[in-house]
Amino acid sequence: MQPRLYIVANVRKPHVQMALDGLLLSLAGRAQVVGVDTDRESDLATVEADAVLVLGGDGTLLSTARRLNGRAIPLMGVNFGRLGFLASFTPAELTASVDALLGNRLPVSRRQVIEASVLPAGVDCRAAEHERVILKRRFASTALNDAVITAGPPFHMIELELCADGDSGVRYDGDGVIVSTPSGSTAYNVSAGGPIITPGVEAMCITPICPHSLSFRPVVIPSRSTVQIVIIHANPGTTLFCDGQDSTNLSAGERVIVRRSPNDVLLVENPVGHPWRSLAEKLHWAVSPKYSESRGG
Repeated sequence: MQPRLYIVANVRKPHVQMALDGLLLSLAGRAQVVGVDTDRESDLATVEADAVLVLGGDGTLLSTARRLNGRAIPLMGVNFGRLGFLASFTPAELTASVDALLGNRLPVSRRQVIEASVLPAGVDCRAAEHERVILKRRFASTALNDAVITAGPPFHMIELELCADGDSGVRYDGDGVIVSTPSGSTAYNVSAGGPIITPGVEAMCITPICPHSLSFRPVVIPSRSTVQIVIIHANPGTTLFCDGQDSTNLSAGERVIVRRSPNDVLLVENPVGHPWRSLAEKLHWAVSPKYSESRGG
């Protein structure tokens, strides 16, 4: 029986359409292409496939992972974007990597996903009571990278109260907060001063965005923890973003509950890629500063 492939292609990116056309020709007689999505809006919750091939970048892969709605179908990302931490295959590797995928010769890893829920102000519900949270929440989304609360316009500092697993809350002023997975630790989290976490570590990272305190540092907590963020003071544009894509505005008194999703994302890994090498090549990690040579007169 031929392998069943579903293809998501971000044809807005240069060279993707040409790569897609060539790929479809090469798959004839070797695989059953059960669908091709070029608008990145199709419902993938009912797709029946052995793997989903994503041509685009990390953003396209993140969107595809969310639209699978927890279904355990491996995602293989081919990077036509910039960094490509999640979409780890290059366009030059497309032909050989698809051959390896069809032959079941590529490793598949499980990547942690977080779930963010918003409870309206005044709702009497504990963060740990997840069944009640589901019934009471007004918004819910998942994120493979991160859930971010950002101050938004008019860009005054907001006040948040943050706690994990029912501990006493800590209030602080700042521009927001990031709750990231290990996969997302190299995204907004690292730009905000958070640590890089190896994808296999069972953890979440809480990183404040420009806190009005020099002592409020990023914290790494177990992945089984439940994080609660109460909006004490908000701007009209204060917003929760999940993977920078799914979003909702937030108001004072509302609570954001972040916990690990029961459904991991299955990610096809590039066997020639190595975490340390990726950090060095894509983030210039541990690269020594370059000094211009002084010229004597």
